[in-house]
Amino acid sequence: MDNSGSLNHSRWECKYHVVFIPKYRRKVLYADLRRNLGEVFRSLARQKECAVEEGHLMPDHVHMLLSIPPKYSVAQVIGYMKGKSAIHIARTYMDRKRNYVGHHF
Repeated sequence: MDNSGSLNHSRWECKYHVVFIPKYRRKVLYADLRRNLGEVFRSLARQKECAVEEGHLMPDHVHMLLSIPPKYSVAQVIGYMKGKSAIHIARTYMDRKRNYVGHHF
């Protein structure tokens, strides 16, 4: 399987090893959510034309190998994935139907 992508006049293979830490290193997140977060991240990556090549959810941080097209910056994709996954987790597992200013999870 070819893991590279293509645009109109170019071929690309841009992969990035990304490590990020949930706010306040919320270890409680991974007790119930660990098995569901992988699919959430894969779904969000597909929305930005990216792919999670490999990923590991550690007790207090996340490792991902992402394939990101050159038209998106790494910061743009990671910001999108972290923001949307936080909203999804809050709505699905914390019974929040809307975003509250000043509340962190």
